[in-house]
Amino acid sequence: MEKMINKVELSGFAGLNPEVKTLPNGNKVLKMSLATSSSYKDRDGNWVRDTTWHNIVMWNKLAEAANNTIKKGSRVSLIGKLTNRQYTDKDGNKHYITEVIANSYEIVATETAKAV
Repeated sequence: MEKMINKVELSGFAGLNPEVKTLPNGNKVLKMSLATSSSYKDRDGNWVRDTTWHNIVMWNKLAEAANNTIKKGSRVSLIGKLTNRQYTDKDGNKHYITEVIANSYEIVATETAKAV
């Protein structure tokens, strides 16, 4: 059988402070957004920044740790898997969401002072 892989590795900036909720079964879930950017030159030679926003989910102990360390603007690197889900809102409209379920993360130190 052919090996299949679902692995996502992202490094970017937290869009807002994460939100942690405790579910009725006691599990904790954290949701946050992460921005990644790349740059390219357009036809006129001008640099354009292209930013993509990712929906990130963390569970239980990882969620608690991230809630205590990640803040809006934090530079975060994470590893996880890509998932898709759907739900129906109260008006009967179907919504489709792509999320990254993170299984590890780290805060990336940024240099605030120039080397001497």
